[in-house]
Parts: sequence; C-alpha cells; structure tokens
Amino acid sequence: MRSQTVFQVGVGMALMLGAVTLATAADVPSKDMVLIPKGEFTMGSSEHADEAKHQVVLDAYLIDKFEASNARYKEFMKAAGHPAPAYWDDPRLNKPNHPVVGVSWTDANAFCKWEGKRLPSEAEWERAAKGPAGDNHYPWGHALDPKKANYGQNIGRTTPVDSYPDGVSGFGVYNMAGNVFEWVEDWYDLNYYKQSPAMNPRGAEKGYNFANQGPVRALRGGSWLAPETSLHTSHRFWNQPDNNSYGVGLGFRCAKSTQTVSDEAVQTGRDAFIQALVAMGAEKHAEAMAAIEKAVASDPGNKEYLATRELIQKSMKKK
Repeated sequence: MRSQTVFQVGVGMALMLGAVTLATAADVPSKDMVLIPKGEFTMGSSEHADEAKHQVVLDAYLIDKFEASNARYKEFMKAAGHPAPAYWDDPRLNKPNHPVVGVSWTDANAFCKWEGKRLPSEAEWERAAKGPAGDNHYPWGHALDPKKANYGQNIGRTTPVDSYPDGVSGFGVYNMAGNVFEWVEDWYDLNYYKQSPAMNPRGAEKGYNFANQGPVRALRGGSWLAPETSLHTSHRFWNQPDNNSYGVGLGFRCAKSTQTVSDEAVQTGRDAFIQALVAMGAEKHAEAMAAIEKAVASDPGNKEYLATRELIQKSMKKK
C-alpha cells in the first residue's frame, strides 16, 4: 500500500512539474556579476556617423557589476607575475576599491582570461548599459545628471567601483558612464555597424588603422577626465591595443558566456526528469538514477535536476 501511495505521489509530481517550463541551463551569477537575459535592443544612436542605429539580438551572458578594481588587479599581478600598469603608484588613482587604470587592451584581456572570463563585446557592453528598455541615452535614462557619474574632472580622480548607485543601468551595472573608459573585445571599424550581423555581433575582422599607427580596439563609457559627450551609451572610442596614451582613464570590466541548451536538449531533459520522478515514486532507485543522469547530461546547469539527483543518491544510501 505504501509503495502504491508513493508511486501516485511521484506521478502527481511528474505531471505537475511537466506542466511548467523548467529552467534551462544558465550560469548563476556571482554577487559581482549580472546576468543579462537574451533579448533585442537598439544598438547605436544618431550622435555620430560610426553609430548607425540597428537592431541587435544577443544571447544571455554575464557581465561584471563593477569595473575591475586595483585590489583585484593586484591579485592578478601576484598570481600571474604580470607587471604593474601605468599610474600604479598615483595616490589619486591607486586605492584598492578604485578601478585599475593605465591598462592596455592586452593587459585587460589577460586579466579576464586569468579570471576565467573574457572582455565583453561592444554589443554586450552597450546592452548592459542601455538596460531592459534597450535605448537609454545614459545608463539611468535620457537626461544627463551630474550627480550620477564621474566625468569632466568634476571630481579630479577616479571614484570607487561601487560609487554612484543612483547611476546604475537598468540591469544594475555600475559606472557605465564615466569613471574609466572600458576596453571591449572588438576591433574598432568606422563602418562596422552598416554591415554587422543582427545576431551576436563580435566586431570587425580587423581594426581601422588611424594615421598608420596600427589597428585599434574599441573603448566604451567615458571617464573621469572625458567630457559629457562621451557618456552616452552608444559612444564609441578607440586606441591601439598595446598603446596607453590615455592610460590615466583606461580600465575595463569582464564578461562571461552562459551555457546554452537547445530546445531538443531541453525536451530530452524534461522527459528524463519525469521518468526519474515516476521511478522515485515506485522506489525503483537505480532506474530513477539512470533517468536523472540522462536529464543532467541534457541540461547540466539545471538546479532542479541536480537537486533531484542528490535526493535519489540519498535514497540509495539508505537502502
């Protein structure tokens, strides 16, 4: 009788859970990263010729909530034997919780790889700055507010990476206007927006070569030195990847791709999960374990599948 009751409960759970949409695998952000969901936004603006407006769709990704700090960069230098950036000893700029400055694109790229991350693409950076609305001129909205960003030497130095909480983007990302210019992954090309793909653009194949000084990478977000015109979310700037000519205001933040699961894999995982629940109800633990392992293989990051596997393992140990 008990087995029959448990079996019915298991079937009921399976039917109930099968009626809802189960979470697909997506990396759970740490307290210092923000998950930007898959979505469409308007990239570019009418401000400059290299910012032609166009619609872009991005898969979900993670981005650092804060710019990379001096404290984090110090850990990187120690662990990787990486040399100190410019201005490392400048008392205006070297406080532990201020953004690291004086870094080249090469430095920033090396740091992100060391953390198991990467630099964000221009599109990823801009979507995180524009927020869920997808078209904000500034991270906080459409009107300039000097109280929400550090720019134009109004402070005379960098500020902490968690400063200006009222100026965060709609996704909760800090200092995407001002404080430091931020390196992104892309090569910079004046005409890229006119031919870039609508889905997950990754930048031009090679950078524009200004004055035969070498191809350039893109920068975003303005800085404590730069004027208000550099603050808007679509503004594009550039520099040679190993050049530190405006290093006093050059920083970065990192990003990370999330794990994606195909619709077919999601369905396979759901079916196997239901089979596992039914087998659990019938106290067929080995069968339940085989089914849940299949579900986890189809959708490795699914919390529900992982928790169910733990329950089955505990039940098997009690036998």
